[in-house]
Amino acid sequence: MDNRQAMGSWLSGPRAAMEEAGADFGYRGEQLGLPEDGPNSIARPGRRLGALAVDWGLCVLIAYGLITHGNSPATSNWALLIFFAMSALLVGTLGFTPGKRLFGIRVVALQTGTVNPLRALLRTVLLCLALPALIWDRDGRGLHDRLAQTVEVRS
Repeated sequence: MDNRQAMGSWLSGPRAAMEEAGADFGYRGEQLGLPEDGPNSIARPGRRLGALAVDWGLCVLIAYGLITHGNSPATSNWALLIFFAMSALLVGTLGFTPGKRLFGIRVVALQTGTVNPLRALLRTVLLCLALPALIWDRDGRGLHDRLAQTVEVRS
């Protein structure tokens, strides 16, 4: 093994190194019964982060322009409260937020295919804590999705 191959396995992460060693993980969402690509497949991290950035930016604009009127120390607190309300209400009723809709993803419950308001509330509380969203399983679902028994899929 030359240095380029060793560096590539390190940069690709442990999953790629294990797959190169012969482990078969399947594709993301296979254990959940979801297709590999196309509609209803697991939403990729780039889409999810893009949707989160759009939603957060929208909440900051609302907080800055309508509530704090430029008082920057309070803007982030109000933005988090607006984000919480927007996510809980919109995901609980429609299954998506403006950012998710823009990036073509939606939140569904694994058993029923629709998210009820209590599941959306639990998911949003955990999402606002941030740490559960940073812990992923092999299907790419965050801990907040696992505990709420939901998954973000492509529309």
